[in-house]
Amino acid sequence: MPLEVKKIAQLTGHNAAIFSLSPDTDPRYFYSAAGDGWIVHWDMEAPELGKLVAKVEQQVFSVLHLPQEQLLVAGNMNGGVHWVDPTAPAQQRNIAHHEKGVFDLIQIQDYVFSVGGGGVVTKWSITERRTLESLALTNQSLRCIDFCPTRNELAIGSSDNNIYLLDATDLSIRHSFFLAHSNSVFSVRYAPNGRYLLSGGRDAYLRAWDLDNDYALVSAQPAHWYTINDIAFHPNGHLFATASRDKTIKIWDSETFQLLKVLDTIRNGCHINSVNRLLWSQHKDYLISCSDDRSIILWNITAK
Repeated sequence: MPLEVKKIAQLTGHNAAIFSLSPDTDPRYFYSAAGDGWIVHWDMEAPELGKLVAKVEQQVFSVLHLPQEQLLVAGNMNGGVHWVDPTAPAQQRNIAHHEKGVFDLIQIQDYVFSVGGGGVVTKWSITERRTLESLALTNQSLRCIDFCPTRNELAIGSSDNNIYLLDATDLSIRHSFFLAHSNSVFSVRYAPNGRYLLSGGRDAYLRAWDLDNDYALVSAQPAHWYTINDIAFHPNGHLFATASRDKTIKIWDSETFQLLKVLDTIRNGCHINSVNRLLWSQHKDYLISCSDDRSIILWNITAK
């Protein structure tokens, strides 16, 4: 499947590495969060006009927009979870909870789940903005989390090299991939059809697990030179992208797990430092990437 790639815009304004992206209610807009403590709101139709909507005192590792409540949840480097109303950012509430950092956040119905240092996954009430329950999975950091609605299941990647599959209702452990990678697991992502789980780690390997076939490993390949930081599926599910510390973004076929395209600095004007996070938007199918180089790039990727 030959692909055509067009770099639409490069967004600047953050003063430190950008670690997280989150869609807004209207897919034309999205949020970014960075090491400068800023949370910025962007309009893809006017990308030069980023709006600072909140600022926290520590580096922000993760951000999540809650569409019904019009709230932002942000996790900082010290393990604090911030609840932010963009209309009154000065009144934000910071709850110290995780150790070392809050590396990922996800919403499931009326709840937010957070993972971070200390090996704990925590379920939060959105309406009450407080913790409901926590589960200690390991004594090492939990780096990433994803949710599969059809399986009602959470996947969590850890610095102990393992991946844990949890029942999203009661947090019971359904399955564990022990030593799924030879180093920390930095990204887990369910395929839209719920059959496969993709994982990427510090070992630079991309792995695909068949959840309907006894959790079999169906693909394992050295996908990048360095850590795979994130995996994102196209809205239609036929493609997925990986982001790496090696400064590249790679586009893959979702059915065959074959590499289709490499976006790099020289040929495509890709980032000049680690690519930390991806968001494949419903708005014009733009792929959004952010980096240690303090910038965000909008990409248009289409079949030739």
